[in-house]
Amino acid sequence: MPGFLLHVGAQVQCLHAGNAQPMAVNSRVLVSGQPTVQVTSPYSVSGCTMPSPTAGNGPCVTGQWTTSATRVTSMGQPLLLQDSQATCIPTGTGLLVITTQTRVTGN
Repeated sequence: MPGFLLHVGAQVQCLHAGNAQPMAVNSRVLVSGQPTVQVTSPYSVSGCTMPSPTAGNGPCVTGQWTTSATRVTSMGQPLLLQDSQATCIPTGTGLLVITTQTRVTGN
């Protein structure tokens, strides 16, 4: 399905309200003046509220994307979309895109 391209300025959180930021960006494609993110870039999570292993299996540390655009690539790698799916390590939960730019869509 088509969705808005994810960029560095997008607000992304783990399902426990921890903030997530890409560890690598794609400066070859800009949207709203900011770099986009490729599917291969893991996200670093900070501020996750999931309890440590004695009371839970958290907190979320990183997130890796498992789905992305199928038709939009940059430097041979698919770009991330607003509806892309990710899995956090070590909790196994997902990342949630809260806000992103709304001018450029991909499929």
